[in-house]
Amino acid sequence: LVSDAGMPGICDPGEELVKRARQEGHDVVCIPGPCAAITALVSSGLPSSKFIFEGFLPKKKVEREKILFEISKNTKTTIIYESPHRINKLLKELKKYCGGSRKIVIARELTKKFEEHITHNIDEVIKLFEDKEPKGELTILLEGIENNKNINLDKIELKKELHDLVSVGL
Repeated sequence: LVSDAGMPGICDPGEELVKRARQEGHDVVCIPGPCAAITALVSSGLPSSKFIFEGFLPKKKVEREKILFEISKNTKTTIIYESPHRINKLLKELKKYCGGSRKIVIARELTKKFEEHITHNIDEVIKLFEDKEPKGELTILLEGIENNKNINLDKIELKKELHDLVSVGL
């Protein structure tokens, strides 16, 4: 399996090919090439010592909302893959769950001629994509929240958080 578009086997049908080859008793040797998730992470400027890779988010609403809620509370950098025709929906969801001020990096066409890195907060990226639809598969990196151990508890915020948890089935 050879690909010029990322690392086969990571959020890719190549995973099934490798699985089947191993089931048939064949050896599988990986010669690493570019992996969009790691390439984007290293060049993003976001914390890279600990991160979570989500790949493409599920399409089913309940599963998707559960993951978005988990992402919103995550202190680690989160990596998500998305296609250009669904990026606006994802950005609006990220704003709803994470707020518009969260730092985000969108990387596309990595290691290719038209490589691009867009670094702003979620609100600014939403504005940018109102007039411009990106091309190519996108790698989204979302900065984690600060791990603040001296949190002042706000009853209204706690009720909202409880409501959010219940609404996603937790």
